[in-house]
Amino acid sequence: MLQKRVVVCLDVRDGKTTKGIRFKGNVDIGDPVEMAAGYYEQGVDELVFYDITASSERRGIMIDVVERVAERIFIPFAVGGGIGSVADMRAVLLAGAEKVSVNSQAVRHPEIISEGAAQFGSQCIVLGMDAKSDSAMPSGYRVYIDGGRTATELDALEWSQRAERLGAGEIVLNSIDADGTRDGYELSVTRLISENVGIPVVASGGAGKPDHLVRVFKEGHADAALVASMVHYGDYSVRDIKEALRAADIPTR
Repeated sequence: MLQKRVVVCLDVRDGKTTKGIRFKGNVDIGDPVEMAAGYYEQGVDELVFYDITASSERRGIMIDVVERVAERIFIPFAVGGGIGSVADMRAVLLAGAEKVSVNSQAVRHPEIISEGAAQFGSQCIVLGMDAKSDSAMPSGYRVYIDGGRTATELDALEWSQRAERLGAGEIVLNSIDADGTRDGYELSVTRLISENVGIPVVASGGAGKPDHLVRVFKEGHADAALVASMVHYGDYSVRDIKEALRAADIPTR
């Protein structure tokens, strides 16, 4: 088994880290730069920052936050939200991020994936995908955009495979059904996507305890797991998570 990654997600709104359940009821919980520095010191493998209202508010990206984070941490981090062009990608990468995540804009303008991959390499381009259970879709899962507010006609499996062909180097797969519940990852959709694309899949949505990561790696076949609430509220540290993974014979960095 290849080494698995633990990724902490910080949703940012108006310059503050925020957290909700299934994209609703968000409350501010801290400063993203200080929180990022703390997780870096705990030994997290990567971080991802999402400006959760940039796309729905049709505004630009949080370059000031990116620059301040890059001054404090020395591990890879990705930035998503409000990235609508190759120029936006360039600005984020020049500000210090290693990866850019596109979600809503990639659905509206799929060429942004191929253009970004051509300019910066596939390793820099992450597809963020919010999926929700829907029996009307061939795979059983429908893609949503605008922070889970807008349903699309895209099937989650079909869209993930298309994004890979376009040049995405990684997929962050978020289950809307599990998001913020802390009841565990949605293993079925994670396994479905992981087994049918050739690029790394990061499981997102639902982590509440270290065993949830053990299960998503062993049963969901994810390459990495994204956590938020379970560390933001102090229930577990990154070290606690990694110790549990090692105890379960799951190799980590």
